[in-house]
Amino acid sequence: MMTPDHIALQDSVRKLIDREIEPHVEKWEADEIFPAHEVFKKLGSAGYLGVNKPVEFGGMGLDYSYEIAFCEAIGGISAGGVGMAIAVQTDMATPALARFGSDELRETFLKPTVAGDFVVCLGVSEAGAGSDVASLKTTARKDGSDYVINGSKMWITNGLQADWMCLLANTSDGDIHRNKSLICLPLREGGKLRPGITMNKIKKVGMWSSDTAQVFFDDVRVPQRYRIGDEGMGFTYQMRQFQEERLSGATRRVTALTNAINETIEYTRQRKAFGRSILDNQAVHFRLAELKTEVELLRSVIYRAAQVHMSGGDMTELASMAKLKAGRLCREVTDSCLQYWGGMGFTWDNRVSRAWRDLRLISIGGGADEIMLTIICKHMGILPKRAA
Repeated sequence: MMTPDHIALQDSVRKLIDREIEPHVEKWEADEIFPAHEVFKKLGSAGYLGVNKPVEFGGMGLDYSYEIAFCEAIGGISAGGVGMAIAVQTDMATPALARFGSDELRETFLKPTVAGDFVVCLGVSEAGAGSDVASLKTTARKDGSDYVINGSKMWITNGLQADWMCLLANTSDGDIHRNKSLICLPLREGGKLRPGITMNKIKKVGMWSSDTAQVFFDDVRVPQRYRIGDEGMGFTYQMRQFQEERLSGATRRVTALTNAINETIEYTRQRKAFGRSILDNQAVHFRLAELKTEVELLRSVIYRAAQVHMSGGDMTELASMAKLKAGRLCREVTDSCLQYWGGMGFTWDNRVSRAWRDLRLISIGGGADEIMLTIICKHMGILPKRAA
């Protein structure tokens, strides 16, 4: 799937990463936040935040395969939190807006987001509704020409810095799959949080450089014209948006896992025990070969899913398989690599231990492994009947 043009895009992205991101990673990890506006503006100015977004709203207008190439490139950032934050901007919070939003909405929200002038976050999960999206409680009640929003959102990546949120909320009563809408919700005015919006920072096991917030809404008003697409279609739009989020997550992990294996090869080649390098042990180099094979098979599933998506087909089953396999491999590969680093693997001062912490998230965020298995079973036609 990767042509010379795809490779050229990746090379260009990696040069920007090496110049503008990697020199600052250690500080951002220590600070538990990175300057999203500054970094995103550099990415946006280069066109990288809109690789497959419409040209009329600042994007490159390329097909989805180029977005996969971009995701592979940012997966190489040594701090997983930075790559994840970028992916929120490109593959998690904007696909539905680009596809279903009015021209006014896309001019007001998508264009400055693609340019890197705005930072966006996705507001779906709640403390009592993570993978069970249909059970969310946040409401957007009609009042005149506005919605009045009440509720809260949990685990919001980019939340502490975001200018706006792609919010999923209940806009009516009734069927929980038909009573939700996606809304472009401005979070700040003049650099400060709008009245009625408060946030708490969440401290995480990994992904330290990415800020994560719990967000509360108390009678927050937003014009109804800021709704994305038709009222009541938000659940459907979000399920489609999830597929690009999940494939993006799996794609970034391919590069991260490849890097973890390569760094482990170099470390075990240099590390000596009993008169020879650790890498010289057949158990070690055979295991690394097995892991590399698994990672390459994951890449193949991702490319196949992308091709289905580009042809207009439904990539839900393949994207779910890719995310499931990525989550399993993130645990298997990083744990094996950390083991081969020995005592050094259990310190904070190397990329393998950071990958061990950061990459664990993919089995949880964007739909847990168990949800992926349920989706796959549904497509196989083998879901058990629900108990009465």
